[in-house]
Amino acid sequence: MKKLLSTSAPAATFAIRLLVGLVFLLEGIKKFLFAAQWGAGRFAKIGIPAPHIMAPFVGVVEIVGGLLLLAGLLTRPAAIALIIDITVAICTTKIPILLKSGFWPMEAEARTDYSMLLGLIFLLIVGAGAWSLDARLARPPNNQIGT
Repeated sequence: MKKLLSTSAPAATFAIRLLVGLVFLLEGIKKFLFAAQWGAGRFAKIGIPAPHIMAPFVGVVEIVGGLLLLAGLLTRPAAIALIIDITVAICTTKIPILLKSGFWPMEAEARTDYSMLLGLIFLLIVGAGAWSLDARLARPPNNQIGT
């Protein structure tokens, strides 16, 4: 567990966690607040099976994953779950644009997705950074006097 939480990344890694975590948190919330546009309605439109189940499931993954990234808690497992999430999003929404309309229209739509994917890969590799709960939990306990 300590290896999973360990990180030697600088405190500035918080900026990446803040960016990626907030985007996923807000995207997850939108799936519940605006279900027709961003949740089950969108999932049905793009052909995701059982959209009334999958949209809330994905929304919860994005909310929980986003919160974990913001706290820097279980950052690597959260990054793995969100990498799967964003990869499915790219395959179901951006690849069809590429095939139908070409590279430039797809590129215009995919910038955020690719940025999130690369941010998640970065966090998976380096961990949460010094300003995180992961770093705090991975530290050896302080030796107490008299014990």
